[in-house]
Parts: sequence; structure tokens; C-alpha cells
Amino acid sequence: MRIVFAGTPEFARQALDAILAAGHQVPLVLTQPDRPSGRGLKLMPSAVKQAAQAAGIPVCQPRSLRLDGKYPEDAAAARQALLDARPELMVVAAYGLILPEWVLALPERGCFNIHASLLPRWRGAAPIQRAIEAGDAQTGITIMQMDQGLDTGDMLLARALPITPEHTAATLHDALAQMGAQAIVEAVEAAEANALRATPQPAEGVTYAAKLEKSEAPLDFTQPAEQLARRVRAFNPVPGSTMRLPGLADPVKVWRAAALPGRPAAQPGDIVAVGAEGVDVATADGVLRLLELQKAGGKRQPVAAFVQGWQA
Repeated sequence: MRIVFAGTPEFARQALDAILAAGHQVPLVLTQPDRPSGRGLKLMPSAVKQAAQAAGIPVCQPRSLRLDGKYPEDAAAARQALLDARPELMVVAAYGLILPEWVLALPERGCFNIHASLLPRWRGAAPIQRAIEAGDAQTGITIMQMDQGLDTGDMLLARALPITPEHTAATLHDALAQMGAQAIVEAVEAAEANALRATPQPAEGVTYAAKLEKSEAPLDFTQPAEQLARRVRAFNPVPGSTMRLPGLADPVKVWRAAALPGRPAAQPGDIVAVGAEGVDVATADGVLRLLELQKAGGKRQPVAAFVQGWQA
């Protein structure tokens, strides 16, 4: 099949690689403009752009696709590139730009989206993190026929994945990226055989995965320990979880933590124990044991190493 691909980060790059490996033609890739990255703020291409260039695929990087928007020249150039590409289908994965109606209608078979949740739960920007934060038992991948709503299109294929207590946003992302790559190839093959069946999303069970904000990083110890432990996993690596420790001017990052049973005779936020096995902090209903920490400007350290350079 002749497929235009639109995506930006590593999650999308794996899907592009899988589509190419399956033998489909990709005459054009859309991705976000290069962004400043690293200490030198050097402009860096997206993971998808790097993969496209390695495969010799033309790349288009519009700042917007709205013909009547802020960057009409970008949108017009992208429109011409899409018309020249003559796609049967567009596959979209974590692209980062809203697709206006003219884009959705241009490919013969429309646009398929790879979404990292079991729709209609966790529509929106951060489905992986919000699923962990909420304590969901499972998540998955939904291949969806895109419409103009926010992740509201008909479902074409879904695959479930259990969320384990060891999953962080980073490890769950990697598992779902691999699953999404496999699922989109399966969906495209079914579309070629006219074997896909579109199913409207149910009206019940709709939730929205709000965009991650830096303001969510500080841990609030008036919350339950289990909830805090989930937040540490959900916000690893972005936006991270932070807290202040006595004797340190800057907040530290908490990379791993575990909820302990029992309710200490202490106020939420009080440190109740420090040792090689962990730094224990009182919460609303128990104790959060900090297991891996990072000082500002330092490296991630297991708690046994961290406490040698810090004393509460």
C-alpha cells in the first residue's frame, strides 16, 4: 500500500520502521520541525525524521497544516507534497499537529491513528502516564480511523497489555511502541484485504489524559502512599517527581519509590527513617520509601549510595 506517515518521537519511529519492513511504499513523511536539544540547544531532527532520511524518504516539516492558520505557506507546501505523494492511506502516530479536514479527506482510505490506550479510556495527550497514575490494571493500543474529534474516531483494531507494578512510563512506552508497530502493520494488511471492521467507540468509559505539566512534579505527601508510588512511576522520566530534603538547597528527583504498610505517628512529609534500604517519608495513610534519588546536577543513585552523601 502507498502510505504517507506522520509522526515525531521514538514511539512513532518504530511504527514507521515496521511499515517499511512490511514492504509498503512510503513516498512522504511528515514530522515536527527540528527542535533545540541538549546543553548547547542545537537543533535536532526528530526520531522519525532520522529514520526517514536513513531510508531515503522525502520529509516535510510544516509548523501547521491549517491553510487559514498562522503559517499558511507551510500548510500549502505540505498540501502540495501530499497531493504529489498520492497516498492511499495516512498513518499517524504521536505527530503533534492537529489534522484539519482537508488532510483527513485526502488519502483514499483516510487516516489511521496509533493510540496508546484502550479507547475510549484515556483520549488525549498523555495516555501512558495517566493509566499508570490511575492504577489501571491494563492498557494497550487502539488503531483508530481518525475524524475531527480528539481521539473520537471508530476503532479498527485493539490490543491489550497488562500494567505491572514494575512498569514506569518509560518501560510501558517501549512495550506499547513495539505493540503499536505490530498492530499498525496488521491493520494495514487487513485494510488491503478489505477485512477491517470499524466499531464506534462506546459512549461510556470516556476519560481524558491531560497533558503533563511541570507543576505536577512535586510530591504531595498529604496523598496516600500508593498513589504517590504510582505517580513516581507514571512521571518517570517526564516530568519527574521531586521533593525537598533537609540540608539540600534544591529539590531532589525521586526515580523509584515504594508504598509501605502501617501508619507512622508523624505528619505527612516528615522523614521517619533513613538507611541503606530507603528514606521513609510519612504520607496521608502510610509511608513512601524512596529507593532511587538524584541531587540537582548529580547522577541517579540507589538510596544506599545517596544517603552516604546526605544526612537527614
